[in-house]
Amino acid sequence: MSPGKTALTLLLAVLAVGCSKDEPEAKPVLTQRQKDSILAQSTIPGAKAVNKALKTADSASARQYGLDSSEKP
Repeated sequence: MSPGKTALTLLLAVLAVGCSKDEPEAKPVLTQRQKDSILAQSTIPGAKAVNKALKTADSASARQYGLDSSEKP
């Protein structure tokens, strides 16, 4: 290949890459519950309290579900 053709090929390759659609990767969206769960698993101060709060909320939710389901005929 002649130097002119090599330069033209290189220029076309650079233009093709430069004009390609570059979409950033979508970050997964975490719910507040998932974020709190990750925090509860960590070793930072207060993580145990977050874990206990999550367990208490789960317990209350399960208790409420039991009450709601027992009222249905």
